Amino acid sequence: MKKVIFSVLAATVLLTGCGAAKTDTASPAASGAPAAKSDKKIILITPEKIGVNPFFTQMDEGVKKASKEFGVTVKTVESADASAIEQNLRAAIADNYDLIITSSFTAEDALKKVATENPKKSFAIIDTVVDLPNVRSVVFREHEAAYLLGAAAGLSTKKNIVGMVAAVDIPLIKKYTVGFQEGLKATNPNAKFIVNYVGSFTDPAKAKELALTQFSQGADFIAGASAVGDLGVFEAAKEKGFYTSGQDIDRTLTDPQHIVLSQLKGTDAVAYQTVKDFVNGTFKFGAVDYGLKEDGVGLTFVTRETTSALSPFVGQDVVTKVKAIRDDIVSGKVKVENPVK
Repeated sequence: MKKVIFSVLAATVLLTGCGAAKTDTASPAASGAPAAKSDKKIILITPEKIGVNPFFTQMDEGVKKASKEFGVTVKTVESADASAIEQNLRAAIADNYDLIITSSFTAEDALKKVATENPKKSFAIIDTVVDLPNVRSVVFREHEAAYLLGAAAGLSTKKNIVGMVAAVDIPLIKKYTVGFQEGLKATNPNAKFIVNYVGSFTDPAKAKELALTQFSQGADFIAGASAVGDLGVFEAAKEKGFYTSGQDIDRTLTDPQHIVLSQLKGTDAVAYQTVKDFVNGTFKFGAVDYGLKEDGVGLTFVTRETTSALSPFVGQDVVTKVKAIRDDIVSGKVKVENPVK
């Protein structure tokens, strides 16, 4: 459901799994600076097609950036659907990739099976935890960024009614809903919070319907936390004139008049770091997490600048106050508990 330069080995092995493959083959000469060649081969296997959900697009960008900087061969394979993930993992092993990266809870079962059967192979999974000795699990403290978003909403709302359209009611999404609600309470204890679940990560029509319902209940700010469904929330905001926020990337660039904030999640940065650690010999198995302190999650205008104009609905005074909250979270003065634990 929280963004340089390289040489690649000329020869690459095409993966024949159930997804389209993208291999980066840029040379240091073309990029203007030399990069030491590495004999490592790394593959990113996404659990769905790239292009609709920016979450996976950013991952692809992150491994490509690392490839350019460290001269390592990388390839991205897009799984046509969840059933193709295991086949793509097995194909990567057959092609002798040194590190196999995948992502999300939809890949958990396939990775557990394949990694258990191949204990000498190295794996990484982004955005969930697979507790095996040959797997690095990269997770985010999304609740910290959600807290900032809720705090900003509490300071910005004019009607004291704030909503959120979330994807599905599962533990991971509680990082968004509970984190947001805690931040909202901290800055505006009188604000009413409405949350509805789409029941899917890929249903803009349903998400729009829920957003319109929340608007009819008086909400003037409705956060999107439903992955592809957020497109429906954005459409409703434009039609009805309420304010909203996006996820993962800077969605304010799309419609700054209505999409006034974006909760950021640096899947590009963690994918890059995963490749970097592996190439540099600092890669370790086990769980690692990224929050506000590590710049793994954030909020537009607060932790990262944007070319979008700041909406008067939010205003600079709110940004200044939320920046102070961010500093307090990083310093430990403010504790944002993980609701999933």
